[in-house]
Amino acid sequence: MFKYNCTDVDNANLYKEIFPYEELPVYGFDDFVPPVDLDHEFLISDTTLRDGQQSMRAFSAEQSVQIYKFLHEIDNNSGVIHQAEFFVYNENDREAIRKAMKLGYKFPEITTWIRADERDFELVKQFGVRETGMLMSCSDYHIFKKLKKTRSETMASYLKVAESALKAGIRPRCHLEDLTRADIYGFVVPLVKNLRELCESYGVELKIRACDTLGIANPFPNGTLPRSVAKIMYILRNECGLLPRQIEWHGHNDFHYSVANSVAAWMYGGGCVNSTLLGIGERCGNTPLEGMLFQHGQFKRGTDLRLDVLNDVSDFFAKELDYDIHEKYPLMGADFNTTKAGIHADGLLKDPEIYNSFDTKKIFNRPIVIMINQASGSAGIAGWINNYYMLSEEQKLDKRDPRVEKIRDWVTSQYENGRSSNITNEELRSLVEEYIPELEKKHIVTEMAGSAI
Repeated sequence: MFKYNCTDVDNANLYKEIFPYEELPVYGFDDFVPPVDLDHEFLISDTTLRDGQQSMRAFSAEQSVQIYKFLHEIDNNSGVIHQAEFFVYNENDREAIRKAMKLGYKFPEITTWIRADERDFELVKQFGVRETGMLMSCSDYHIFKKLKKTRSETMASYLKVAESALKAGIRPRCHLEDLTRADIYGFVVPLVKNLRELCESYGVELKIRACDTLGIANPFPNGTLPRSVAKIMYILRNECGLLPRQIEWHGHNDFHYSVANSVAAWMYGGGCVNSTLLGIGERCGNTPLEGMLFQHGQFKRGTDLRLDVLNDVSDFFAKELDYDIHEKYPLMGADFNTTKAGIHADGLLKDPEIYNSFDTKKIFNRPIVIMINQASGSAGIAGWINNYYMLSEEQKLDKRDPRVEKIRDWVTSQYENGRSSNITNEELRSLVEEYIPELEKKHIVTEMAGSAI
């Protein structure tokens, strides 16, 4: 029936030795370690408007277009964020696609997503997109329990809808759902080989999205199948004959591994990782796009990405989508580079590199923030004053300055009398006005000059 036949089985292979269900999943290890492969592009795709949106209230067409604009601004024509995925199932989503396409951006390329059903495919053809994602569930959990078919029947249905796309001149991106619980050699490898040869017969390059649907993959190169990202990448490259640009990783964060697994996908031969802004998505979310941008910068130096636009994204999600970004959320939370500890503030006074891993102001437009509480001490207060009033090296106050110590004494008394909240900027400005009036006067003049421009 196919050039590459899958292994049909009477009973589903549910890997109960790895996924006992009544217990946590079990790690397995072996002696084979795939080689690291870094000699390829590290690309990022976005599914905020598809997988991300389905975990939140529906975005309006205008909100979707604004998110697409943010992705374009961050990418800054570098092509790193090379695709953005849209839903097509309601008129609101279709209107978002039409408006986004009118912008004429090269990056991110607009793609869509459908189930592997020819009726869904009719929705895609109207937009003239070059590529669409197609859901292809791979594990026996899905094949036997959800689809209620044999493996061969399932493979036949996937190849049929992929060929429909090819006949219409659209490149299929095949989403291998629940890959990390699938029989890799018994079903996945023959499916991918058949899909690859089918695409090649139409002169089209196959795209595979390897999906860790439940977030159960691990980044261990000596981990066993089907959970090891490194081995999955190795098999797609070496057993299935795919190039890095044909492989995309889609991870979830159920076990706190989404970024680590996505990095492993890059490191072991995958060309692209799929992500969402702020990691929004089903259950515990997807791989956060901002996290992968910062990972990308550590692998590929010199890319002209606009990381500062992420600050606009934070504001948009908070104000327009009523999305609560936890203050401790990495990179985009309010406390990302905020210090409250006096010993950290003391280090920052001596040299910002002591407690800051990179120049957050230059790279990310996020200056160091010092917040005052019961643990800040004189160093924290001096640091707050120096930062807030943007004092030059010659002007900066030392933690031993008597005026700083007076403010510290006031702060200490607050907590001795039962206060638990942080000291506000307004309170600190009042104290500076009392004890260091020349600074506050200068600040007021600067504010007035700025508002007059």
